[in-house]
Amino acid sequence: MPDGPGVDVGAPSPVLARLGLRIPPGLWLFLCRWAGWIGPLAITLVAGITIFWNLGNPHAIIFDETYYAKDSWSIWHFGYERNWADNANTLIMQHPQKIPTPTGAEFIAHPPAGKWVIGIGEMIFGLNPFGWRFMVAVLGTLAVLMVCRIGRRLFRSTLLGCVAGLLLTCDGMHFVMSRTGLLDQVVMFWALCAFGLLLIDRDRSRARLADLVGATADNPDAAPNDELATAARLGWRPYRLLAGVCLGLDCATKWNGLWFVAFFGVMTVLWDAGARKAAGARRPYRTALLHDTPLAFVWMVPVALVTYVAAWSGWLFTSGGYDRTWADGRKGLSPSSIGPLHNLPQFDMSWVPAPLRSLWHYHSEIWNFNTNLHTPHTYMSNPWSWLVNGRPVSFYYESPTNGQSGCHVAQCSSEVLAIGTPLLWWTATFALVYCLYRWLLRRDWRAGAIACGILAGYLPWFQWQQRTIFLFYTIAFEPYLALAVAFLIGALLGSARARGDRRLLGGIAAGVLVVAIMANFLYFLPLYDAQVIPIDSWRARMWWPTWI
Repeated sequence: MPDGPGVDVGAPSPVLARLGLRIPPGLWLFLCRWAGWIGPLAITLVAGITIFWNLGNPHAIIFDETYYAKDSWSIWHFGYERNWADNANTLIMQHPQKIPTPTGAEFIAHPPAGKWVIGIGEMIFGLNPFGWRFMVAVLGTLAVLMVCRIGRRLFRSTLLGCVAGLLLTCDGMHFVMSRTGLLDQVVMFWALCAFGLLLIDRDRSRARLADLVGATADNPDAAPNDELATAARLGWRPYRLLAGVCLGLDCATKWNGLWFVAFFGVMTVLWDAGARKAAGARRPYRTALLHDTPLAFVWMVPVALVTYVAAWSGWLFTSGGYDRTWADGRKGLSPSSIGPLHNLPQFDMSWVPAPLRSLWHYHSEIWNFNTNLHTPHTYMSNPWSWLVNGRPVSFYYESPTNGQSGCHVAQCSSEVLAIGTPLLWWTATFALVYCLYRWLLRRDWRAGAIACGILAGYLPWFQWQQRTIFLFYTIAFEPYLALAVAFLIGALLGSARARGDRRLLGGIAAGVLVVAIMANFLYFLPLYDAQVIPIDSWRARMWWPTWI
């Protein structure tokens, strides 16, 4: 049951040999063996240093941190979100020793899991910019390690895995979102965890199926057998169950995690069908539908649902949360139920515990708020422009003059701009097209997996053409863009069995592209971390009028 081709790293690189760099075969083998961790950990260290360096700057509550920083603090202290006084932001920033106590319940638009995560940093370091950004920075750093390892498993190449991690490190959107106390980076993290776990499950289940049909390492295609491949039971699959937990946490951070449940659920079942086909099943999709889909559903959807409800434990086991006692004295559910269920007849639901009925009603209110959010915003954008960074979001902007905040010219700028590294994202647009080609026309499962991650985070936003949405929502699928570019670079490099000239030219082209992306990131770095720069330098980086 052979899998997709990968880049062979078992022999010294012919590119290095052409450059006159000769490595003893024994040393090369040692480096290859340990590079699976050495390379990813080294890149993760670089990512961590860049993300955590001066993390508390700007020393201000920027953009929607005003909601999530305070909500996270409330959840850890009271179990639910509370209202804050109008002067709370000023007191938090200028008089941290006089943090006001929030009073009364507050309506919130997103579930609490992400705020539980953000609150960990606040409980350790206090209610300050470093505190509410700490855990997001941790997750952003770990995401780089996961992309390296996922890419290594996906491409069967440590080199391409490390390239994918390096590209994520050099992405401006990932850098900014890793240094900002918002929920979207948490959404990305849990979805990426689920993706990696499902990849491990894929490899383990294929290996088990190969054992069941009698395939061996010496003869991997031995005895394809319809009867064995159809009847085989793949047994306990803990990585799929853990993926369900991660997807539940994803939904419990923001509801757009639901789309990752749907897309990844279909993806993993299609992988099962592909494995059974390789094992010799004549009707692989029917077999997967009957044998694999029911358990996949149980281990992902109900597990995700239980995880989601558990994230509301602070609200459920206290009595002061918004709408917490709505069901007391009522027998039914909300008259305006959730979304398409609003016309359901009202039955006697008193057998359902009142807290759960109150939670259902609360969700109907959240649904109505999120689906009817059409308030115009200066930085709102349309999904059609996202891949080319058409309208970035300014999280923070100050314009100091000479002598203020380190400004040494007549006027300076200090900004945190949520925008991806332009060259990386423009390359990723072409890489996505290449992935779709490889998936749809060449049946390359790796391209399909990458495309699935991108489409799960991207396509659903097209149904909200009039809703107030922003470019930084793309962080949910940004790691898969990095993987797509690494996949494209793998095509540039070609097979390890390719002729030396082809391999050398491909290596040069790939190296130039990666170095150019890194240089582009460094050029825009002052806009990512609020450096004080002359206004002319700021204008030079505003390549499009829509970036201002």
